[in-house]
Amino acid sequence: MEIGIVGLPRSGKTTVFNAVTRGKAQVATYGSAQAKPNVGVAKVPDERLDVMVKMFNPRKTVHAEVSYVDIPAPPEGFGKTKGISGEFLNFLQRTDALMVVTRGFEDPSVTHVADTVDPFRDIDTMMFELTFSDLEMIERRLLRMADRFKSAKQAERDQLNKEKVLIERLKEGLEAGKPIRGQEMTKDEEKTIEGFRFLTQKAVIVVLNAGEEQAGKVAEMEQKLAEHVKGEGVRGAVLLGKLEMELAQMDPADEEVFRKEMGVGESGLGRMVKLSYEVIGLNNFLTVGEDECRAWEIPAGISAQKAAGRIHSDIERGFIRAEVVAYKDLVECGSLVEAKKRGVLRMEGKEYIVKDGDIINFLFNV
Repeated sequence: MEIGIVGLPRSGKTTVFNAVTRGKAQVATYGSAQAKPNVGVAKVPDERLDVMVKMFNPRKTVHAEVSYVDIPAPPEGFGKTKGISGEFLNFLQRTDALMVVTRGFEDPSVTHVADTVDPFRDIDTMMFELTFSDLEMIERRLLRMADRFKSAKQAERDQLNKEKVLIERLKEGLEAGKPIRGQEMTKDEEKTIEGFRFLTQKAVIVVLNAGEEQAGKVAEMEQKLAEHVKGEGVRGAVLLGKLEMELAQMDPADEEVFRKEMGVGESGLGRMVKLSYEVIGLNNFLTVGEDECRAWEIPAGISAQKAAGRIHSDIERGFIRAEVVAYKDLVECGSLVEAKKRGVLRMEGKEYIVKDGDIINFLFNV
């Protein structure tokens, strides 16, 4: 899973990137069109995996991972180009979801591009940029379709007309302020537009980057944020970005002590990863044993056979059955042998829908 981090200049998006990846990227405004994105990987905190490690004492432990990409803005900065194109658009299109960072902190030494700090205004500005980008893509597609229509045969014309109706409907929705992710489509229609990789079709996490002096107002700010970013596939959170970045650079044991002393609770990394999973709709299943205990990221609602393919395509292709035990059942039993004795370790077929936290062993033959 890959999350693209975007925001207006001086919103602190690179600070947020460092906080959620324990990275050390230079905190500065991108100023060149040749700037490359910062890429970092965050291990997904999972207490269930930690418990399995204690139970099996494996030689290797592997957490699920989320990649975060701190994407450079165009030289002019978002909010001025009225659309996103070129390599900047390509960066965004490759991601599974977007994290929009908006500035909530006051700092006289870091001027705001709009002179005043207003996170909700900036959220609307960034959302408009995404919408405008999709509208530009749609306009270009309609022009190309009109050219193709002139020389197309009847069968192709029928297909082009069908796509045109869909594209124009999506355009009307965008112009009315409705992102593509919130517009109703059939499975066939979703497949038709799959290659466009529209930005407003992606899930969005809105992060209000607040200052440490605002720590006492986080609950109030999150309530206002929740009211502002309503909608399908959108979540919001307030993050004390600079403080979280500083804590993320510490030794984990020292960080835990500081968090308790300062009363700042769960790490920014943990919160952002959970939001990322929630907004995209992901689950984890576990594989366990003396060799390795591992968490595997999968889309919620997929079958056992499809989940097997997450490990290796051969396992999916040669799937026979899955040995499954729920996490809570295995913890209560204390071992796989006891789980089998009690009948909670069960055999499931290829159509079984994997549940979050299932411990699975796949049987296959190729």
